[in-house]
Amino acid sequence: MKKTPEFKNEAAEREFWESHNSTDYVDWNNAELTVLPNLKPSLKPISLRLPEDLIAKIKVQANKRDIPYQSLIKMWLAEKTS
Repeated sequence: MKKTPEFKNEAAEREFWESHNSTDYVDWNNAELTVLPNLKPSLKPISLRLPEDLIAKIKVQANKRDIPYQSLIKMWLAEKTS
């Protein structure tokens, strides 16, 4: 195995790994599974124009489930796209 170089910053490390194969530097047979239970996906805010009556209906449905209406919209979108 080759020794992994020290990097000045994250950009230098990213550039290095774009042109090198990790199997030359890491013995993946000895790798251990890491669980990151608190890792949250990155979120990107969007603007979505909806009719007021539709938003009102969504809020009623969210209230019935005792969750925020934006969370309900995200749940529905995730269900429909998976």
